[in-house]
Amino acid sequence: MISVILGIVLIAFTVFSVLPFMPLNWGADVIAFLKGCAPVLAAFLGLICLFIGAADIKDKNEAKKEEKEAQAKAEK
Repeated sequence: MISVILGIVLIAFTVFSVLPFMPLNWGADVIAFLKGCAPVLAAFLGLICLFIGAADIKDKNEAKKEEKEAQAKAEK
């Protein structure tokens, strides 16, 4: 319950801080930050996708090996 309340408070602060008619008016700074972090975030997500894809291929190959071994044992 506390995490839901904290989440609502943080989202409300975010909206309050980026709206142009509010006192903080951080909208331009937030956009500049997002523009700057987008390539770095894309690179990290790309690496994560590569690692997940490689692990998935490895798991599929191991499952095929185990299936072939099980069929070979069943035939004996």
